[in-house]
Amino acid sequence: MRGVRQPQFPRHVGEEGVSRQMKRLGDSVIACLLLAITAPLMLIVTLAIKLEGVGPVLDRQSRIGCNGRRFHALKFRTAVHDPQHATPAWAQRMTPVGEFLRYTRIEALPQLINVLRGEMTLIDSFSPPFVD
Repeated sequence: MRGVRQPQFPRHVGEEGVSRQMKRLGDSVIACLLLAITAPLMLIVTLAIKLEGVGPVLDRQSRIGCNGRRFHALKFRTAVHDPQHATPAWAQRMTPVGEFLRYTRIEALPQLINVLRGEMTLIDSFSPPFVD
């Protein structure tokens, strides 16, 4: 079959590769569990943001990840929607729901989707703690 690429698997996965795979598996499992647990809360937040005013529910913020790759971190919108971007980010007006979301840090829950996509991580490292 011409033009079909066969997947190439490494012949030997080193210790670092196994650690990275375990970290990714741990991230995925934890993110799935947290999404399942917080899904009702996220639905309520989505409805509250929609009822509060016009604009998107999620805000995308450009971030730089591993190896310099850009991705869009997802968060719940906490400021008044400004489609022309006339107001600088530091001067945007906070909505009442947005104040509550930031105070409780619920606005960051959609970042679990970024974790599932592999753009972010929950587990920092698998290295053992420093022993003196």
